[in-house]
Amino acid sequence: MKPTLEVGLIGTGFMGRTHAFGYTMAGKVFDLPLRFNLNTVADVTEEAAAKAAEQYGFAKSVTDWRKIVEDPAIDVVSITAPNALHKEMALAAIAAGKHVYCEKPLAPRAADAREMTEAAARAGVKTQVGFNYICNPILSLARDMIAAGELGEIRSYRGIHAEDYMANADAPWTFRHDPEGGGALADLGSHALATAEFLLGPVTDVMGDCVTVIDERPSGAGRKAVEVDDIGRAFLRFASGTSGSIEASWIASGRKMQHAFEVYGSKGGLSCDLERMNELHFFESGDSPDRAGFKRILASPEHPPYGRFCIAPGHQLGFNDLKTIEVAGFANAITNDAPEPFGFADGLRIQTLVEAISASATNGTWARVP
Repeated sequence: MKPTLEVGLIGTGFMGRTHAFGYTMAGKVFDLPLRFNLNTVADVTEEAAAKAAEQYGFAKSVTDWRKIVEDPAIDVVSITAPNALHKEMALAAIAAGKHVYCEKPLAPRAADAREMTEAAARAGVKTQVGFNYICNPILSLARDMIAAGELGEIRSYRGIHAEDYMANADAPWTFRHDPEGGGALADLGSHALATAEFLLGPVTDVMGDCVTVIDERPSGAGRKAVEVDDIGRAFLRFASGTSGSIEASWIASGRKMQHAFEVYGSKGGLSCDLERMNELHFFESGDSPDRAGFKRILASPEHPPYGRFCIAPGHQLGFNDLKTIEVAGFANAITNDAPEPFGFADGLRIQTLVEAISASATNGTWARVP
């Protein structure tokens, strides 16, 4: 294994920046047997690509992403381009024998995600899909508490991911409104679904409801029809026998990053909202009535890998720290030929859930998850 892996990044927006941070920090925070070098960054304009190279520390910048894929020096390709472009870019990178780190959703359709997953397996390359919220130590604590029976028999689950970046009806039509890769369910609901399965295991059946509230938006000189959902909801049935629900909305006025869940069991409950991502609230049914209530648990070095970032409890991890944890897991998979923490097969699983919910919303019936 090479001691240093050369990274090519496609896309320089919000998620491109977080990938660059993750690669830069992972080797400084974790004892990794390799390092990542920021080699080349691509964007559609020379100005954007050059600015990102200077700001993030890449050696080179290009306007054609294919130059990254075709460069024999590049070992890892990060894809943070619009959703509809993920498949072409990933398949090209896989064909060139490169490891691929792709933002979610993996692909517009489950069939595309399956093709990408199978191509990666045949090529023997490692993959990662950007679901960094489940890298939060607080979520690992919640899952451990559930598995240990601290909540007793799990009776119900409720999850939500709500933001307001599309709440303004005059905000322009974007790639997220493209039916080939858009919609609140795919964009935000995918996170809610990943968290639900991370905590409680596989979902077997879904009943969906997808609603378009703002049916057109400004685009160029006129207005363009919106064909994707602004709100996506689903009732869930888990293989364990538990039932629950998730909701995704990008028109939730006032919400900036409400990624929250509640789990209720026969002996207690858990509540968490990642707008306060270092807190977990735990209720124990055995408390005396005059002391009953949810207890706040603050993230601390006792919840690994929090201690890698800070030795003091309650001092907080942030979004980019979760991305660093995600990159470190990816590095371990590459170095030790270990299973990916959340690879293309996992991204395919989430897209399969999204499609099952969408089909259920169209048909008005419960849908079995393939």
